[in-house]
Amino acid sequence: MAADLSALRAYAAAAQNMSRAAEGPQAGDEAGASDFSAMVSSAVQNTGNSLAQAEQLTAGAAMGQTELIDVVTAVSAAEVQLQTVMAVRDEVIRAYNDILKMPI
Repeated sequence: MAADLSALRAYAAAAQNMSRAAEGPQAGDEAGASDFSAMVSSAVQNTGNSLAQAEQLTAGAAMGQTELIDVVTAVSAAEVQLQTVMAVRDEVIRAYNDILKMPI
């Protein structure tokens, strides 16, 4: 159950960040850059927290203190978050490489 709430909170935070990004930067380009940086930092931190929670639940299951379904749910949520962060990273790298290839 805790993993479900964590995933819901992560999705809600991502949706809120996306709605802010759709509105555009409010005070110039620097604000947009800091918003993007904050969004990426938040996503990485949330992913790390999800992975740590999955590890704790796995250890609890090994000791017989945690339900197996909670472990599977937490690991799946952490895996989805990690894959999302990796996909965003790949797209940022691809965009950066495309910018480098542009003629001046």
